[in-house]
Amino acid sequence: MSYSSSLPQEIRQLCRHGKLTTPTPGIALGFVQTNLVILPYSLAFEFLLFCQRNPKACPVFDVTDVGDSEPLLIAPGADIKTDLPKYKIFHHGEFVEEVTDITKVWRDDLIGFLIGCSFSFENAMLDCGLPVRHIE
Repeated sequence: MSYSSSLPQEIRQLCRHGKLTTPTPGIALGFVQTNLVILPYSLAFEFLLFCQRNPKACPVFDVTDVGDSEPLLIAPGADIKTDLPKYKIFHHGEFVEEVTDITKVWRDDLIGFLIGCSFSFENAMLDCGLPVRHIE
């Protein structure tokens, strides 16, 4: 099934209900896609500082409030605990597992950072006739 012309809200609902669990290149073309980094409050300032010092590599689109899983600025109504196809969970830099929902591991001290993703400029490349290998 092609999701290229789907709206972001539709894509998030499919993810939330476990109906979309694959990577998202070529999906919802024309809309911004972001990567998600979730950190405890104790590490959040250092990560934000890193992003501010590296704005081309890590542009910050939104930061959730402590313990809040809704990105109010760019995706009101979304839930970063459930609305992505998959999550890779790391503890102390070590990969632990990949899941489709992080509700069970969510804590009140977590902050979500929605940062730039290369998938956002795929539509511009396709419009210019440039092939994108991972999009059919």
